[in-house]
Amino acid sequence: MTEATATAGALKRLSDEGVSIWLDDLSRKRIESGNLAELVENSNVVGVTTNPSIFQAAIGSGEGYEEQLADLAVRGVTVEEAVRMMTTADVRAAADILRPVYDATGGRDGRVSIEVDPRLAHDTKATIAEAKQLAWLVDRPNVMIKIPATRAGLPAITEVIGLGISVNVTLIFSLERYREVMDAYLAGLEKAAAKGLDLSAIHSVASFFVSRVDSEIDKRLDGLSSPEASVLKGKAALANARLAYEAYEEVFGGGRWTALGSARANKQRPLWASTGVKDPSYKDTLYVDELVAPGTVNTMPEATLNATADHGEITGDTVTGGYAQARADLAAVEALGISYDEVVQKLEDEGVAKFETAWQDLLDAVAKSLDSKGVETE
Repeated sequence: MTEATATAGALKRLSDEGVSIWLDDLSRKRIESGNLAELVENSNVVGVTTNPSIFQAAIGSGEGYEEQLADLAVRGVTVEEAVRMMTTADVRAAADILRPVYDATGGRDGRVSIEVDPRLAHDTKATIAEAKQLAWLVDRPNVMIKIPATRAGLPAITEVIGLGISVNVTLIFSLERYREVMDAYLAGLEKAAAKGLDLSAIHSVASFFVSRVDSEIDKRLDGLSSPEASVLKGKAALANARLAYEAYEEVFGGGRWTALGSARANKQRPLWASTGVKDPSYKDTLYVDELVAPGTVNTMPEATLNATADHGEITGDTVTGGYAQARADLAAVEALGISYDEVVQKLEDEGVAKFETAWQDLLDAVAKSLDSKGVETE
């Protein structure tokens, strides 16, 4: 058995179970070194997700961006234009690498996601305008525009889908908000259908965040210092995600979906995000092994991808048989006085704030680079 074959074993099993493996990372170095193409070739990676934190880490390092930064400085562009030129260039290049996957899967995979400016998360009209601009800038059929699942983001999702632009809805933490996201997607498809657009060309994923739920609830459980609290640690995030999949099955199992499905529309697949384990006492493949279900996406940081390849335990569907236990686990957490609604709202607010901070850090780093080249950045 070759090293590549051995490495791909668990990843191939995961893919065979109907889980699309996407890489939660992107950088110029990863593209130009051939690493991304290698992961597509040997590690069953069929998509890429990015976010402001990922770009802040990549571009903030400066590695691989020197020549483009110099050119942008000579042109005297604004800091924000420079950032968008660099991030969309990376997404465009990654989309080209993944284009064969996109073609082979009829647009289902081979996708690269880029997020709207996180500072627009609470502005519907600006989010719509930014989404349209990003789709135009990247100019690849396999791009997905990421829109956060804030209250203002919901109508933006509907409008952007209605324009025929594929969307990755991000920062979903609550089951109620997830249902609203699915509803926004269906409304968008109905708008697109009314315009005579080809529904089969529109794709979407709903990024349901996992590990951060455990981080917040486990912290509160630790504060209770009781045996009842201790046994619930590490259970809330999986319970939340499994109940999200139950909601997905319900929404896309009939009713309003029937007519759209008949018109060749695509289901909005659940995407498990934030799958890197944050508690070192948990198995590092916990949010991969325990969230195997057909028609899902798992976007992984490279460390989680490598851990899954090395020792992931892919034993079949680990989601659909666990709905009753999932409800019981979340009810038990609530019974201890931990408010689910409070936790998920806090996580949404923090998620938006973290991305805003990362974006500002990126702008500051690029401003410093342009300024060092003697270019006025105001």
